[in-house]
Amino acid sequence: MAITSPSLLLLLYHLLVASASWWQLTGAAYIAYNTSGGVVPGKLNVHLVPHTHDDVGWLKTIDQYYVGSYNSIQAFFYRWWRQQSDATKKAVRGLVSSGQLEFINGGWCMHDEAAVHYVDMIDQTTLGHQFLKEEFGFLPRIGWQIDPFGHSAVQAYLLGSEVGFDALYFSRIDYQDRQKRKDTKTLEVVWQGSRTLGSSAEIFTGIFPENYEPPPGDFYFEVNDKSPVIQDDPLLFDYNVQQRVDDFVAAALAQANITRTNHIMFTMGTDFKYQYANSWFRQMDKFIHYVNKDGRINVLYSTPSIYTDAKHAANEAWPLKIDDFFPYADRANGYWTGYFTSRPALKGYVRTLSSYYVAARQLEFLKGRTSSGPTTDSLGDALAIAQHHDAITGTEKQHVANDYAKRLAIGYAEAAKVVQSSLTSLTESISGSGHQMKATIYDQCPLLNISYCPPSESDIYDVKSLVVLVYNSLGWRREDIIRIPVMSDSILVVDHEGKEIESQLLPINSALLTLRNNYVEAYMGISPNVTPKYWLAIPVTVEPLGFATYFIKSAKQTGSRAAMSMVYSSQGMENAKTEIEQGNLKLQFDQDGKLTHYVNKRSLVKSSIEQAYSYYSGSTGTFIDPQASGAYIFRPSGKFPIKLEEKVPLTILEGPLIHEVHQQINSWIYQVTRIYKTKEHVEVEFIVGPIPVDDGIGKELVTQITTTINSSKTFYSDSNGRDFIKRIRDYRSDWELQVNQPEAGNYYPINLGTYIEDDTTELSILVDRAVGGTSLVDGQIELMLHRRLLHDDGKGVAESLNEKICINSKCEGLAIQGKLYIRIDPLGEGAQWRRSTGQQIYSPFLIAFSEEHGGNWSNSHVTSFSMMDSSYSLPDNVALITLQELEDGSVLLRLAHLYEVGEDKHLSKMAYIELKKMFPGKKISNITEMNLSANQERVEMEKTKLKWVVENSSSAETVLRGGLVDPSKLVVELGPMEIRTFILKFDYAHIGSIDR
Repeated sequence: MAITSPSLLLLLYHLLVASASWWQLTGAAYIAYNTSGGVVPGKLNVHLVPHTHDDVGWLKTIDQYYVGSYNSIQAFFYRWWRQQSDATKKAVRGLVSSGQLEFINGGWCMHDEAAVHYVDMIDQTTLGHQFLKEEFGFLPRIGWQIDPFGHSAVQAYLLGSEVGFDALYFSRIDYQDRQKRKDTKTLEVVWQGSRTLGSSAEIFTGIFPENYEPPPGDFYFEVNDKSPVIQDDPLLFDYNVQQRVDDFVAAALAQANITRTNHIMFTMGTDFKYQYANSWFRQMDKFIHYVNKDGRINVLYSTPSIYTDAKHAANEAWPLKIDDFFPYADRANGYWTGYFTSRPALKGYVRTLSSYYVAARQLEFLKGRTSSGPTTDSLGDALAIAQHHDAITGTEKQHVANDYAKRLAIGYAEAAKVVQSSLTSLTESISGSGHQMKATIYDQCPLLNISYCPPSESDIYDVKSLVVLVYNSLGWRREDIIRIPVMSDSILVVDHEGKEIESQLLPINSALLTLRNNYVEAYMGISPNVTPKYWLAIPVTVEPLGFATYFIKSAKQTGSRAAMSMVYSSQGMENAKTEIEQGNLKLQFDQDGKLTHYVNKRSLVKSSIEQAYSYYSGSTGTFIDPQASGAYIFRPSGKFPIKLEEKVPLTILEGPLIHEVHQQINSWIYQVTRIYKTKEHVEVEFIVGPIPVDDGIGKELVTQITTTINSSKTFYSDSNGRDFIKRIRDYRSDWELQVNQPEAGNYYPINLGTYIEDDTTELSILVDRAVGGTSLVDGQIELMLHRRLLHDDGKGVAESLNEKICINSKCEGLAIQGKLYIRIDPLGEGAQWRRSTGQQIYSPFLIAFSEEHGGNWSNSHVTSFSMMDSSYSLPDNVALITLQELEDGSVLLRLAHLYEVGEDKHLSKMAYIELKKMFPGKKISNITEMNLSANQERVEMEKTKLKWVVENSSSAETVLRGGLVDPSKLVVELGPMEIRTFILKFDYAHIGSIDR
């Protein structure tokens, strides 16, 4: 939870007594410390806000922090709460009800804002908000992102305004930006995070003057802190009441000089504080008493809500902030942009399980959630923890990263049981041949990306076929190609209607097999006993929210089989160029193996293009500035192109569906460049690592894609997978940038993709996980793929980012396998590809396997299915991001418009979703629109949310949002970039099992 406390019982005790007076015996008389005052009009009001937070893993695992391993006594509220007596719970509820204890943020953790996907941000916030509502009837109204390393636009408008927060507070912004804001009194602003939603999605935002700790002047009061306490017994030495009062007043006036209105906030605490709450509250009681007695200013115990209300009551016109707060630097060489890529394997794992969680909840709904047996909850909890600002960021110690991965694996295993039982239920919904059938078992292959899939690696013979069930979690009909490792070339594929499907066999390259053998043993503890020979590429078509079944059969008794790829080498073609052409795409490579040209016959795009690799050497610091490159910080000390160590020929694979060009770039980089018959983009699959560090130099690997596009220092990167934000090299819109780090200072987080454009053409690149990226040269996009560093960067983790994988006692650097997707379009045509393909990358097919014996599968199983009406799919500009049955049987539904205003001439418009066709055969008995985290009705949220005055605001803006849903028509309207959340209740009285 966002509200945590190190020694919670003691803290709660002091919260109870601090509301009255604190009595202290001094000499021969008691002093009544008066702390009961509130806001005083006409005075400078100092709001003392006692606060703390415990990281859900960082230097230690979440469990170690909680139970007190390694000399610590930190606690987490949810874990603490479930262990308390009824009497303690009653006391805490009383504190919450009175406003003395306030939950802020209220998510399962304080999530990162750079490397997180918006769906995960929503899910983890919802998880925490539901707990607070159930246990306390409490609705958080303040965002408190004080510790993340930069702040995103999506955080402002989705996780702020759309949740219903009245304000958002944080600390970390660029040091140059902070100084400018202090000078101009613009630390507090109204933040408009969405160009599309404009003023309808604004939130008051407060940036702390220094950090989120107590103000300068020695106001730390943990039991071992060195700040001087107030010694108010005149009979003892070191009596210092007036000195301490003067210190406090000076700190308050200094902050007031850079803040608007007569209200300022002193953040009394920081990470892991209040381990001994008495020492804090004793001193704050004294400060309130003596400073108020002094009379120059007014001090009060406060909360972020009280402070926000006071700011709002001042009726001030606030400056407007647009876009975001990336990148973050705390000093000249301290750009926190390395963590955009740190631990790319963990980032990839989180992304993979995020989409799996979306699909698993859908299948759980289709089968019907049960109170007994497995649920998807464990995976939801693990994913929520993984969004923490020292988890997915890669800024934790290695053993903590391992713990996050372990939790995710446990969550996946539980969710996989839900998926398996759901698929069994859905496919066995028709009766067999009069006798009891054995339940169908569906296996899944979580290591399919490295070609490990035991179900597909078994023998296929005349009476035994491999059943491949493909589930589509998207709301659209989807056609794509799946790849499955197989042993034999004597196979063929048929669909659920018995028709043979054209398929293709591609030899599995040795680099991937090496990865497979090492990593299966490392992850599973076993060595594969067989080695597949081929990838089997199968074109599949699956209806929305449905599945289709395919069968891989022996071809020994037939005249046809899967097409074997033609394989040839560029060796001996000294001066010849290599061309591959498939569908509408043609790629050309020069005699050195470099990609040189991209041609799309349909769009008539003809462009030069080059892809190359380089690495930055990680700085170890200098005598003048010891800042090193590390888990958080990107500080390069040089950039070096990676050239072919020797002239290694290209290997070309050609077939009816896919063409591939394989390249061994050097001893630790292997790449496959792939084009498809039915697609108009290039897929680049890379295997990188182990990054060599024998020379004592840490390295940060990047790839550059270069064209002749005249991008004029401008590129675009996404905000958490939603809006694209315009970036200009060496420029900030809020202040005149002093360029100290031309590479690191121009890096931005990328979750979905990035693009550049000129007057005629645009180049788009999509990614399969969070990475850092930039455009340092016009016409070029650069992405950082992997990092291996040998020095700590001094930001607290106290460990170098040197990831290794160990088999038995042998350890080597971590290797990464991933993909990039590249496309060049005429200007204005790239958005549709970025949005639709981006959604497919985020939500790949869920594939499950079974066995068929005797050829009677279709007689006893449902072989194709869609939840939706057979004539219906969601509009092309709408994504289904949540379909989840809740514990009470109601259903949580979220629909997201994928396009910004003006992004696409056809799709940036109002969308209409027909719920009756989305849920055919089901009667929706009630529909209630909720806020984003589903803890209150949307209409009530809008009534109570504070509205803020903006400087120089204009009323000419028009924002397109959907209207109220007519319960008889059940049509949901979605304006551009809008996400709408509903609670549905169904009448299940007369619904069959498959329609559940």
